[in-house]
Amino acid sequence: MNGERDAEAEIHGISERAVEPEKRVKLGTLLAEIGRASGLTDEDFAVFEQVRDRTPVEPLRFDTAGPND
Repeated sequence: MNGERDAEAEIHGISERAVEPEKRVKLGTLLAEIGRASGLTDEDFAVFEQVRDRTPVEPLRFDTAGPND
């Protein structure tokens, strides 16, 4: 039974490596790098928070025709 589990784990590992490239960049990592490279400080980001539009967005509706219909 242990040999079956090892084979299953090996197959899983092979298929995982096949669909997930070794050097993939995760979105969070990429965004963090962009943030660091921008040189913006916490004070700069505080300004963004002060001027940001906090109006709730109108939810999408798929049951009615749009303005061009």
